[in-house]
Amino acid sequence: MGQLDPALRDAEIAAYWTARADAPAPREPLPGDDRADLVVVGGGFTGLWAAILAKRRRPDLDVLLLEAHRLGHGGSGRNGGFVSESLTHGLAHGSFCWPAENDRLVRLGRENLQAIDEFVRDEAIDADFRLCGKTSVATEPHEVEELSDEAELYREHGMAARFLGAGGIRADVNSPTYRAGVRLPDAGGLVDPARLTWGLAAAAQRLGVRIHEGSPVRALRRDAGVRLKTPQGTVRAGGVVLATNAFPAPLRSIRRYVLPIWDYVLVTEPLSAQRWDSLGWRDRQGVTDSANRFHYYRPTPDGRILWGGYDAVYYYGGRTDPALARNDAAHHVLARHFFRTFPQLEGLRFTHRWGGPIDSTVRFTPVFGCDRGVAHAVGYTGLGVAASRFGAQTALDLLWGEDTERTRLRMVRDRPIPFPPEPLRWPLVQYTRRALARADENGGRRGRWLRFLDARGIGLGS
Repeated sequence: MGQLDPALRDAEIAAYWTARADAPAPREPLPGDDRADLVVVGGGFTGLWAAILAKRRRPDLDVLLLEAHRLGHGGSGRNGGFVSESLTHGLAHGSFCWPAENDRLVRLGRENLQAIDEFVRDEAIDADFRLCGKTSVATEPHEVEELSDEAELYREHGMAARFLGAGGIRADVNSPTYRAGVRLPDAGGLVDPARLTWGLAAAAQRLGVRIHEGSPVRALRRDAGVRLKTPQGTVRAGGVVLATNAFPAPLRSIRRYVLPIWDYVLVTEPLSAQRWDSLGWRDRQGVTDSANRFHYYRPTPDGRILWGGYDAVYYYGGRTDPALARNDAAHHVLARHFFRTFPQLEGLRFTHRWGGPIDSTVRFTPVFGCDRGVAHAVGYTGLGVAASRFGAQTALDLLWGEDTERTRLRMVRDRPIPFPPEPLRWPLVQYTRRALARADENGGRRGRWLRFLDARGIGLGS
């Protein structure tokens, strides 16, 4: 670790959000054979929203949720807690991929975020849910014009956007690396993702949803309904929603669309009042920079800074095993970048470091579908904290054969291009990662390979 050893040496290899003494006790595994009208596979945001919305739409339905590990074990408990109103991985991406329906997608995204806000308040979920917007910053010259264009795009869609030069953005959040920034007060906000997960689970149970942890679904068969095999027994279901995201789905046909990309994160010790004063950061909003390999960072409710992102790591074969949460090289790079961004915090220590797989697709948005009683919504590519509710709603629409505004969207009807299988997948991903790094190092100029992918709406990201 070199000179950064003191900053990282005592950091616990654990997700800050879930590594708490007041975390809920584990729920019992499935006791044996069972049956339900609807079985939800996966206990993250998509699965919990699917269970809640199913009971709200059809209160008499018997809903069973099965989680292989603990609720929030995957991305729902490991992310940065950024809440986005976007369903399309950003306004610009939505305009490029679905220009004819982007206005509708923007409206649906805002309605979705408002519904989450109302649900959190109605259910009194204590998850520090704050619609404080976000800030995007430029740290390289070529990113300044891109941010100016981004601000204009937000304004075209009726959202507030303040473009700030170097002096203005540094007065908001003080970093010598900032060249410009865009403050987006209407663009989402922040949440404690673990407490949101736990709050959604409690709300689901109040509605009558049955939840079992430690109950992985090993196989799925269709005959007179759907049969799901678990280590504890067989579950017969009238219908199924798969919400496995970055983890291997029990239907192999879904796996080829989802690439598990590992993202790494650090959390600092609490900052003193003097250190916070050195940063400014009065609104305590989330911040992202504008590189291909971007950082995201935010204050936590107890006065720390969460710092993550930069590289998107893929392991051969799409591995998702827990041992990969430790990556000393990735954590070392993140720490070095942290102190480069905030040199006034030199000497601060990190208390937590971890990683987790993100469910990426080539178009950065979920793949939806339903076949013979099994629906799915997987592949949020790092923006699933809020979009997962929309995904769950859409999966239920498809499962129940309902013609809705959601199911008529091309984003829902059209499937993305699948990733190639191994052994071709790994070298192509590594080649693309290197191309993205070269673009960052070359003034944003995208080489032939990236231009080829761009023209086809194909990408790699987190």
